[in-house]
Amino acid sequence: MKSGIGQRLAVMLTTLAIGTALPAAAVEVVFKPVADGVYAYVGDIEGRTYENEGLNANIGLVVTPAGAVLIDSGATFQSARKIHEAARKVTTQPIRWVFNSGGQDHRWLGNGYFKSLGIETIAHADAEDDMKARSGEQMEGLKVLKERLDGTVPTLPTRFVKDKDTRLELGGVAIELKHRSGGHTPGDTLVWLPQKNVLFAGDVVYVDRVLGLHPVSCTKTWLESFAVIDSLQPQIIVPGHGKVTDLATAQAQTRDLLLALRAHMKKAVDDGTDISTAVKSFNGQLFAHLKHADVWIPQLANMTYLEMERE
Repeated sequence: MKSGIGQRLAVMLTTLAIGTALPAAAVEVVFKPVADGVYAYVGDIEGRTYENEGLNANIGLVVTPAGAVLIDSGATFQSARKIHEAARKVTTQPIRWVFNSGGQDHRWLGNGYFKSLGIETIAHADAEDDMKARSGEQMEGLKVLKERLDGTVPTLPTRFVKDKDTRLELGGVAIELKHRSGGHTPGDTLVWLPQKNVLFAGDVVYVDRVLGLHPVSCTKTWLESFAVIDSLQPQIIVPGHGKVTDLATAQAQTRDLLLALRAHMKKAVDDGTDISTAVKSFNGQLFAHLKHADVWIPQLANMTYLEMERE
């Protein structure tokens, strides 16, 4: 009898030791104020993991007398529900509009949750084809979330705006959508709050970590989008990734990296330098302090060279 008890105790201790009995940590979504009536959730700056539930990007919330505006719906149906619950903790105003700031998964794959509640979702028309083309790839990449992906169905925005600049007046609060053919993705759109001097930059701005380039990215239009930020001179910037920041930091960590990549690779292409030599000779020391710089900067250099060849 004692031997049986001892065996069961040993099994229990072994199970605890390897951690299989412990539940996986869940992300807590908390909106923190950045200005009067304006909030941000700052997500993880690592890649998509089971632990961060694909919420490795920043989400915005703007409260107006006519209702609340959510900037980006999260990566999954379940994380969208968490975002909604977090919004209810800082305002009694219901979410009435959801803006998708671009075509990355964590910007729009939570749309299905909000559509199920009858909430309007809005994006720029240039995001539509990108969303359609990459939704399958994005869902495949999110399989790392396992059961936390359950219920997620790619759901396009219910409304697309087509102009470069779209101004909305919501309960006396002006919200301006500014689009210049994207950058990180074709649909990248800035959300500007002129009365608050706050800009939600989406994936046009990365701080604390190195920006990302995909086959759909375009450094030329990315800089055109960033030129809008330079002209606006926002006091507060909520980047797509990284801590809430200021213009100088955004310029140093996003704009200046794009400028350096393009200048170096244009010269390499013009001089007939082969891609391997051009990538190895790119000096990224000014950006070496950013997360993932050692791995990603060579990749950025490679993709920028190919882009400059096409130009």
